[in-house]
Amino acid sequence: MNRATRTADDVLRLLDGLFAEDAGKWQGFYDDRDRPVPFFVPKPDENLVEHLDQGLIPTGGRALDLGCGPGRNALHLAARGFDVDAVDLSPGALEWARERAREAGLENIRFLQGDAFTTDLPADRGPYDLIYDSGCFHHLPPHRRVTYLAFLTRHLAPGGHFALTCFAAGPDGMGSELPDEAFYRDRSLHGGLAYTAESLRAVFADLEELSLRRMHDEPATSPHFGEPFLWTALFRH
Repeated sequence: MNRATRTADDVLRLLDGLFAEDAGKWQGFYDDRDRPVPFFVPKPDENLVEHLDQGLIPTGGRALDLGCGPGRNALHLAARGFDVDAVDLSPGALEWARERAREAGLENIRFLQGDAFTTDLPADRGPYDLIYDSGCFHHLPPHRRVTYLAFLTRHLAPGGHFALTCFAAGPDGMGSELPDEAFYRDRSLHGGLAYTAESLRAVFADLEELSLRRMHDEPATSPHFGEPFLWTALFRH
């Protein structure tokens, strides 16, 4: 009999257990690199490139790439002069990202394996001038939004920028539009949570909105990644 739940962290861990199967899928997700997964391509997000080119995100400084996958955005940030920490749950993703970084000759990236929201980053890192999340947020269960917001408060520098891409709700979007409580009933995230523009503004209401739009649809020949079923957002702390 387990009756040890007594703190808010205990409750969060208890709820995490409902979605253990969803979390476990990332361990082997990157083992087959030839699978036709859109974000396996070695291209940075078009919105990240645009925001840097337009000066909405100042170049240089410290950047954190949450859920970095094979490192496509971390590599672009490093090439633009950022000192980058790139975090992912999957050892396979990080191995691939390290290979890409070596091939590109980029040494200003540190790859970290683990869950950034439940394990503190090394004390010698941060605060960050930019926290970038391309596809991590929409795979979090609803109760972890609380942890996510606390993480941003703790690790984003004053005046720093937070940029996000996530599943968009609607006929041209992707992800589940079930209400939050349904994910706990089903013990599944159903592939990821879709968000409306209004719901994103509500979640990140304590940050200053600089941009919120659908991601551009980038052709296969483009040097940038872009899928219109995603939101792109940029906020300032």
